[in-house]
Amino acid sequence: LMKRFYSSSVSEDLGCRRGEFSRKHYGSVELLISSDADGAIQRAGRFRVENGSSGENTDYTPGTWHRTDVHLENPEYHTRWYFKYFLGKVHQNYIGTDAEKNPFFLSVVLSDQNNQRVPQYHSILWRKTGTQKICLPYSPTKTLSVKSILSAMSLDKFEKSPREIFHPEIQKDLLVLEEQEGSVNFKFGVLYAKDGQLTDDEMFSNETGSEGFQRFLHLLGDTITLKGWTGYRGGLDTKNDTTGTCSIYTVFQGHEIMFHVSTMLPYSRENKQQVERKRHIGNDIVTIVFQEGEESSPAFKPSMIRSHFTHIFALVRYNKQNDSYRLKIFSEESVPLFGPPLPSPPVFTNHQEFRDFVLVKLINGEKATLETPTFSQKRQRTLDMLIRSLYQDLMPDLHKVNNMLNRRSFSDVLPESPKSTRKKEEARQAEFVRLGQALKLKTTVKGDATANLATTSFCKKEPWESQSFCNNFPHEVVCADSWGQSLLVSTDAGILLIDDGQPSVQVFDKTLQVKQMHVLEALDLLIARTDKGKDSRLLVFRLSAVQKDIETKQMIRSKYDCRENKLERTKGCHLYAINTHHGSELRIVVAIRNKLLLVTKKYNPCNSLTSSSLLSSSESPVEEFQYIREICLSDPPVVMTLVDGPTGDSDNMICVAYRHQFDLVNESTGESYRLHHVETNKVNFVAAIDVYEDGEAGLLLCYNYVCQYRKVYPFNGGSPLIQPSAYDFHFSWNQVPYAVVCAFPYILAFTTDSIEIRLVVNGNLVHTAVVPELQLVASRSDIYFKATAAVSGSSDSSSKEMSSRSSPETPTAYEMPECPLSSLEGEVPCKNLYKIPLSNLVGRSIERPLKSPLAPKVITTTTSSGIASLAVTHSLSLSRMEIKEIASRTRKELLGLLDEPIPKTESAQKQKKVPRRQTDPKQGAVRSTSSDRIISSSFESYSEGRHLSTSSDPDTSANREESSPSSYPFQLISLYDEDIIDLK
Repeated sequence: LMKRFYSSSVSEDLGCRRGEFSRKHYGSVELLISSDADGAIQRAGRFRVENGSSGENTDYTPGTWHRTDVHLENPEYHTRWYFKYFLGKVHQNYIGTDAEKNPFFLSVVLSDQNNQRVPQYHSILWRKTGTQKICLPYSPTKTLSVKSILSAMSLDKFEKSPREIFHPEIQKDLLVLEEQEGSVNFKFGVLYAKDGQLTDDEMFSNETGSEGFQRFLHLLGDTITLKGWTGYRGGLDTKNDTTGTCSIYTVFQGHEIMFHVSTMLPYSRENKQQVERKRHIGNDIVTIVFQEGEESSPAFKPSMIRSHFTHIFALVRYNKQNDSYRLKIFSEESVPLFGPPLPSPPVFTNHQEFRDFVLVKLINGEKATLETPTFSQKRQRTLDMLIRSLYQDLMPDLHKVNNMLNRRSFSDVLPESPKSTRKKEEARQAEFVRLGQALKLKTTVKGDATANLATTSFCKKEPWESQSFCNNFPHEVVCADSWGQSLLVSTDAGILLIDDGQPSVQVFDKTLQVKQMHVLEALDLLIARTDKGKDSRLLVFRLSAVQKDIETKQMIRSKYDCRENKLERTKGCHLYAINTHHGSELRIVVAIRNKLLLVTKKYNPCNSLTSSSLLSSSESPVEEFQYIREICLSDPPVVMTLVDGPTGDSDNMICVAYRHQFDLVNESTGESYRLHHVETNKVNFVAAIDVYEDGEAGLLLCYNYVCQYRKVYPFNGGSPLIQPSAYDFHFSWNQVPYAVVCAFPYILAFTTDSIEIRLVVNGNLVHTAVVPELQLVASRSDIYFKATAAVSGSSDSSSKEMSSRSSPETPTAYEMPECPLSSLEGEVPCKNLYKIPLSNLVGRSIERPLKSPLAPKVITTTTSSGIASLAVTHSLSLSRMEIKEIASRTRKELLGLLDEPIPKTESAQKQKKVPRRQTDPKQGAVRSTSSDRIISSSFESYSEGRHLSTSSDPDTSANREESSPSSYPFQLISLYDEDIIDLK
């Protein structure tokens, strides 16, 4: 019983801790004071120090922060929208002034997300405060106006209505505006410090470095000759050698990096301060300090360097004994948090991993520094000046433009041109595209744009990579929750229990319509909200009783078999919520219109296990729940979340969202307090997620495009302290999500066609995954979602028509990228279920496997060739359904090449004689057969644990004609045919 209790509660325990995080992983602020050799204080400064330790408490859960995932934050290939989506394509640009008479620019384009057949409007609003970017869904039946786009960006009032700009040259000016976000290339300082050096004059006066320093420089990049250098120079002289003859340079994930190395910059014996060296390194935002000496020797402090510009120092020490590097980061106090957090201890024995970590950390650090007041105010002044100057240049010309064209200002974003001006408009659009493509090419050649980085992460397994869970799931999903390694799903056909590679099991029939559910394994409970309207109820079941019905196959329960499972006083409920940490007490708040019903259940592990095993006379746990009180609100809540207080005694709270506000309600007194007011005309509430920073409660309030973090302080004198805090922050999603999931260090937003992944501590974008027809299924523990696996051929007719109406020379304003059709015309889109393991996201390892309610099936078969039986269970990385599908496709591919079938017994004999590779008589070279490529790619994909695809390469058709029938491995076909797979 204890084994079952532990294994079944591991997943739930992991899910409970998903919202726990700490900023201590990113260092703590300290006052650092530097002194000279005589002990006199020189300078002092406040810096955040990251050394990989977890403070005084070093006895933390193994695996929590030992493995860190290294990601570039706000990567340019996700944030430079104008360069990526607009340049070289027909798009619209508008100019206007807001209610405060500040000019703004709006750019809109209809594009396809990464050729995934997901048309979207990408919109950029340029204002003096910065740029705002949003995605809006495309609908062929619903037009989109400029006014609606600006309204989505919270810009509803104008001093002058937006007017369209038709000059192709506007693309140059808008590209300059986008470049104000920061450079895509970087320059970092590298300062060599000998053991015992305490001042910057001593460090800058080192003429040469040690052998270890030279090895470190070789690890960072390549030594290049400056004279005649045509790449990114980082402010160094490439003509007259006035800044040295050589330097260190590298390209990392599409970014060019030039290092200002102190020992490579000009040295002057007369100038003790080495001004020429300080002129470059002192003006770098980020500087690496390579310090010699033992750990016990005096350590470097940022206050030793006299620079008002350098905000981040990376202290590197090399240990020759174990050939490892140790890293320590100092960040000026005003620099926002940035990742990745240092591992504990911050020692790297793998030099390549150390290089990647350092470069990512420094790039993220420089980007974070640009958000400090020192740099952001300068950038804002520059942006304001550029926008006003461009506005003054354009407005006189706009008054001269034909009034008929200006009517488009509040019309559809991508309309048809009037027939009278059709030819003129087509010529203008052709010139517009030509100029944009030339500008894009010129920018790329100059090195002012990152390369396409789609191929840089293929070798790296990202923590958000999904696993195929169930192929071709035919039902509509209403809600679901994980049960061990299985998934309990409410569908239009009833409630099903799904396990990887096994047939689904019917648990309840379709008369029971469940709209919301929770599986609480530790409490042996299943909670479900059923039906809708006045007939809706809250039901509670014992999981052990449900599991017994599944194992014995006694009955499939219906709505009428659940009368004893109804909780009293819950009729008409439209929403409910439970507390995340229910170790001592389970609290349920049920919303019935504008009333909140508080229900609790005391939790005793021993009694719970005993009752679940012995199954007392009453299988319904209704009597174990206790009604506490009723709380009245002014309006029915749309979103509801329970927040645990620090003591749990009269300080638990309920966060509710309704109208234009988020309120906090005291569970004990029923008093409500305003937490946040939404200052927009339309509000789309998404979620209120309770997170706990070092044990203190906070809330992530998600609505529209916005996600706000508000720290909730304990109750003081009966009321919570709701006030602005230095820890509060907010960020904007690129697209309005319908669900948000927190899995520290990540927060994931789910839209209808994408997953946007950001960091919780700062809201920085990490990755955007395009997933057509996406539906989040469950997320309380592992994340399950449903997505389209096949593309419908019928849905492509619109893009076909659009492409046929225009030619490359005369692109239309509604031009859409054309995507390849599915191989099966008219194929009905099928959807698969995928899983993102929570343990991958939060970086924790589960030592014991989770127990599934479904017992693993063992299939034993024998073949005609006498091969020993092989047991295949659902614990394989690939599901049996996946393997069958792959086997079927592979078998059809191979058998389709044969002139006549061959018995399996013959195939087994021929397999031993057939070589794996054959010689092409025409070319006299050894080449692989198409079957070899299919099989090898399948096993390569299997070894990586990824979804397989057996589609052949472009050379397959040619190989089919040249390959003889005897060159294919028929033994493999017979093994697939008998459903036995010898992976070894």
